[in-house]
Amino acid sequence: MVLAVVLVILGVGSVIFHIWSPWWSTEIASNWGSIDNAINITFWITGVAYVVIILFMAYCIYKYRYRADRRADYEPENNKLEWWLTWITAAGVVGLLTPGLLAWNDFVTVPKDALQYEVVGKQWEWNFRLPGKDGKLGTSKVSLITDDNPFGINPKDPNGQDDVLIEGDDLHLPLGVPIKMNLRSLDVLHDFYVPQFRAKMDLVPGMITFFWLTPTRTGSFDILCAELCGVGHHAMRSTVVVDDKTAFNKWLQKQETFATLYPKSAAGKKQVAGTSAGPSEVKTVFSTSVTNSSKTIR
Repeated sequence: MVLAVVLVILGVGSVIFHIWSPWWSTEIASNWGSIDNAINITFWITGVAYVVIILFMAYCIYKYRYRADRRADYEPENNKLEWWLTWITAAGVVGLLTPGLLAWNDFVTVPKDALQYEVVGKQWEWNFRLPGKDGKLGTSKVSLITDDNPFGINPKDPNGQDDVLIEGDDLHLPLGVPIKMNLRSLDVLHDFYVPQFRAKMDLVPGMITFFWLTPTRTGSFDILCAELCGVGHHAMRSTVVVDDKTAFNKWLQKQETFATLYPKSAAGKKQVAGTSAGPSEVKTVFSTSVTNSSKTIR
């Protein structure tokens, strides 16, 4: 009898704690409300199953408790019960999988007009690369990484000359514009995670992974590494700032490109005429404008 009461308290108490829990998700700041919906549906299905099972156990403990005047009844099969359990379980599994599969399909289907950003992780900091005036990221190779070319940008690729480099500083995103995050790791496994965006993905050495999002409100949010990556894992943090169009363009105009920040590496081993950017060229590169429908940063 005592055990049955304890189970009832446990089931009811779990529901009360979930509803009034102080550990709810942070307010969302991207288009991934579908991920929140999938999580909430999962909580409801598993929560109902949990409560039903707990209360059923309490009922059985009470109803079939030991009594000297009763004998146990052996019933090896119950086709009706098995039929109901099979269909209820199948419905539960479908309910658990469907929202997640729909959200995942959107998650891996990047809009054609998404801006291309690059996130580079290494022990224990985040660096970022944005396309310049041409709207294209230059190619890169691990073998090209040096102190004077930490991103490993190919100096022979003209698309990389005007790439905007953000080293150890805040990343800014334009409000309401879809953005594809291309993820690279220079050493070990990392994971780019902003809780308010509800989107995360591993950075795997030797390959490029990605995810995309559309920021839906301005503000500053913490960038975390959600993969244990060494003794400095806890300190691998940065900040992403979502700006409106005017503020974003103003910030972008102050940033430096590969050609201006690392002129020797950008020019390659041999100096090529016209590859080093002078003050007038820098001014031209940062003639910026971002609109919600644009495909590039111009």
